[in-house]
Amino acid sequence: MKKIKIILSTIFVIAVIYSCSKPPYATTNQSYNDQVKNYTKVMKEIPLIDANDSIKQPPFFAGTTNFGLRKPNFVIIHHTAQNSCDETLKTFTTVASKVSAHYVICKEGVVHHMLNDYFRAYHAGVSRWGNLIDVNSSSIGIEIDNNGFEEFTDAQIKSLLSLLATLKKKYDIPTANFIGHGDIAPRRKNDPNYRFPWKTLAEHGFGLWYDEVRDTVPANFNHIQALRIVGYDVKDTTAAIRAFKRHFMQDTTKYINDADKNVLFNLQKKYM
Repeated sequence: MKKIKIILSTIFVIAVIYSCSKPPYATTNQSYNDQVKNYTKVMKEIPLIDANDSIKQPPFFAGTTNFGLRKPNFVIIHHTAQNSCDETLKTFTTVASKVSAHYVICKEGVVHHMLNDYFRAYHAGVSRWGNLIDVNSSSIGIEIDNNGFEEFTDAQIKSLLSLLATLKKKYDIPTANFIGHGDIAPRRKNDPNYRFPWKTLAEHGFGLWYDEVRDTVPANFNHIQALRIVGYDVKDTTAAIRAFKRHFMQDTTKYINDADKNVLFNLQKKYM
């Protein structure tokens, strides 16, 4: 009996040591790997089509030699609207949440890569930019740890700029295609909030910015049309105006004034 107790105690100690040494996201990492394996199987499948039935032939698969993976063409920046990186990582590793991003940047500048860039994350939701209505299918989502009511840390912005430089070079992402969640979903979202340093990003080549010296706005200037040219969904014009002002004017009001129009007039020429 004494030997049995010793053995059981030893097993318990080993189990405790193992659980303490286990990587923090080992379980969800295994789930990630399992899903990747399943997708690999699906991609290897030969689709059987019925198009040849009319001419009484069996379906033929003739594999093309010219194809590739999904290429991201946009980067969408978010704030997490949560209170810590740990809280966000937990949300993004919980099946029931049905939300995710490719990257999460913590306050101290640590970057968590959560999904291969070629895969489709669930970060944009119902959104639109210009004629693009399925933003998730062509974008990389970056979440920055921020509850929406605080400044971004220098470490976060430094890590973000480094990450964006890598992504832009690797995927040849156009300068204009670095935008915010609030830009593509103005009726639902306001992230990464008006405190986000879009001008700093633009100075490094990520996103467009207006010129300091600008032309006089014509009397017949149509600011709604200009918003549409920039990319905003103008179905709700008030929401579009607020999204534009959050991004470019660091302002949360919903009315457009002469200064706003001057900036918008300058911007529309850059997007045309």
